[in-house]
Amino acid sequence: MPADAAEEIRGTAHGTAPVPLSVLDLVTVGAGRTATDALRTSVDIARLAESRGFHRYWVAEHHSMPGVASSSPAVILAHLAAHTTRVRLGSGGVMLPNHAPLVIAEQFGTLEAMAPGRVDLGLGRAPGTDGATAAALRRTDRLNEGADDFPQQLAELIRFLDDDFPDGHPYRRIHAVPGPVQATSPGGVQSPHRPPVWLLGSSGFSARLAGTLGLPFAFAHHFSAQNTVPALDLYRESFRPSAVLDAPYALIGVSALATDDEKEARRQVLAAALNMVRLRTGRPGLVPTPEEAEAYDFSPMEQEFIQSWNSNVIHGTADEVRSGLDDLQKRTGADELMLTANAHGGDVRLRSYELIADAYGLPTLA
Repeated sequence: MPADAAEEIRGTAHGTAPVPLSVLDLVTVGAGRTATDALRTSVDIARLAESRGFHRYWVAEHHSMPGVASSSPAVILAHLAAHTTRVRLGSGGVMLPNHAPLVIAEQFGTLEAMAPGRVDLGLGRAPGTDGATAAALRRTDRLNEGADDFPQQLAELIRFLDDDFPDGHPYRRIHAVPGPVQATSPGGVQSPHRPPVWLLGSSGFSARLAGTLGLPFAFAHHFSAQNTVPALDLYRESFRPSAVLDAPYALIGVSALATDDEKEARRQVLAAALNMVRLRTGRPGLVPTPEEAEAYDFSPMEQEFIQSWNSNVIHGTADEVRSGLDDLQKRTGADELMLTANAHGGDVRLRSYELIADAYGLPTLA
């Protein structure tokens, strides 16, 4: 890793924000909208994030979900790289067991060549989908095998990124291109940057592994809130200084939606929660409209799920969301907050990030 690896990982807080703020994009598709609409919204939000001092913009890998158009993070990140110049871009994350490590090294080496010094490689070990789809992706039904092999897959990927397989290794003469091998070729010049590797998790496995390896860690608070503090504690307790970091650095993904009035926020998060109800019961679809959600006849079990789910979504006016984010950061000690705004309309999501930026007094950058 380059000497400034830690600088590429650690962000700077702007305005009155307690820590750096970033964006997690699921490229959600609402009823009556297309994937093209969703991707245009992603460009708009990425540009807003860049202009208001959000530190990074990540895209998450999901499959076989009509309401989530982020099945190909590397492709989307290349598109966003063409429309931005400063904001860090990355995966939140790529589900490594779905892919050959060499393929990921090549994809993110290409992204690094497109946007030098501003690409992150966040990795997860979950499939990002249901079991049947995971089996189709991996061409095997032994899904646990992929998860169990994650540390070995991770080590192989890092070797490809650094082009440093030892002599005698069967992959010693295989190189991820673009990559460091180009600097050793006659007349070769290679960027000093290499995408920093992050580990993602919603439990203790990746927290401990990230700590042991001295890597930055991202925790999925937005869908595993009960495990946030234990996982962050485990990460910090397990941390060993490395060439990447001399101290732990952890961000958490947070569902946060700000609107111009509290009632509208409740309408929007109800629609997003109905989408989750359908997903969790094997009926994935497009994100419903608030009107559809208000007319929906929730069963007692669904109502219980909605109440539990929305208790971890920070929503309301900009001031209410700012207060909720401040409280969450104090409670968890997170080094960075990565905000994901789930709503039916792209305009609502874009407005949410704008309101949060204003609430914290984030600068408007040229």
